[in-house]
Amino acid sequence: MTTFGNDTWWLMAAKAVAVFAFLVLTVLVAIIAERKVLGRMQLRPGPNRVGPRGYLQSLVDGIKLALKEGITPADVDHPIYVMAPIISVIPAITAFAVIPFGPEVSVFGHRTTLQLTDLPIAVLFILAMSSIGVYGIILAGWSSGSTYPLLGGIRSTAQVISYEIAMGLAFASVFLYAGTMSTSGIVAAQDRIWYVFLLLPSFLVYLVSMVGETNRAPFDLPEAEGELVAGFHTEYSSLKFAMFYLAEYINMTTVSALAATLFLGGWHAPWPFNMIEAANHGWWPLLWFVGKVWGFMFLYMWLRATLPRLRYDQFMALGWKILIPVALVWVMVAAVIHSVGNQGYPHWQLLLAITGAVITVAALLVLRTRFNALGVGRAEVTARDAESAGMFPTPPLPGRTPVGVSKEEGRG
Repeated sequence: MTTFGNDTWWLMAAKAVAVFAFLVLTVLVAIIAERKVLGRMQLRPGPNRVGPRGYLQSLVDGIKLALKEGITPADVDHPIYVMAPIISVIPAITAFAVIPFGPEVSVFGHRTTLQLTDLPIAVLFILAMSSIGVYGIILAGWSSGSTYPLLGGIRSTAQVISYEIAMGLAFASVFLYAGTMSTSGIVAAQDRIWYVFLLLPSFLVYLVSMVGETNRAPFDLPEAEGELVAGFHTEYSSLKFAMFYLAEYINMTTVSALAATLFLGGWHAPWPFNMIEAANHGWWPLLWFVGKVWGFMFLYMWLRATLPRLRYDQFMALGWKILIPVALVWVMVAAVIHSVGNQGYPHWQLLLAITGAVITVAALLVLRTRFNALGVGRAEVTARDAESAGMFPTPPLPGRTPVGVSKEEGRG
């Protein structure tokens, strides 16, 4: 922490601009990459018209949205309606200020860390920023003066509250073993072994929670177009709609960077590159960090391409009945093993890793049992529907013969 606050003003300004540029460029690349990946996974070409092989599509879409006419409905609460997208974007950008990109480097003869700033409670600062961001969603739904946006905003509020509890419990074991809430301190504590191996249940709980926190598929229930038209931003258009889109992808980048920082060693090089001394010095760690962030971004795209949207009751049950109990049990187990390690037990790391693997397998079995029970329930409902079809037959479509009736009887 002593290295922060000693930079010159122009160096601080340059790092702030660099963070903002990184986020905006990541959003532009992520949008076109997601559309390309979804197209490849769904056996279709994806964007292929604008620019070389369609790679300028997201830039053109952004310009199009900025130049479109902004339409404001008559019944909106205008000041709040305008402020809601801004409230969503600013915390999303601010949260990235405490993410470490790399170690100390030299910039024009000045030694500085590849991080804008750090705090003793940096991880809690990120949680606070994400909590403030949800105000933009709920205010957008409320100020629109329409029922469906309001329902989308209320859903988002319940969703963030539920999954932030599980996320906070996943952080607790990281704080316990790192001995700090500072992001740079947590990265420094993983110079030998990453926490994904020691704290596997925490990593998996965080992985699910970060998808729910960012309202992404299969947890994109605040934007459920099937029943809510387009969710909380139904009444938004032009640049204000683009700001919600920007906030969503910046939040994805932030939680991905936080996952890399807390569980994948941050900017530390992966094996086998970590055996090279120069791999964790200079500007090379920036490459490892960006690669880890894009690994999580690809996971977002993969989930969207493969999983259907959950029902709202299933989604809330997953958070309250599975993730939170698993996270609570794991925090207590991790605390006991940490105490045993402090008493001088030499193999506490191995014990921690094995216990984490056992709890992970048990949680997955419980999850599988619950989903199998849902499948059995659906089969019983289908069987009842089939039985009732004979008592209350559905009239056939024009030109079609009912099931079990011959064509001659149908004509008669």
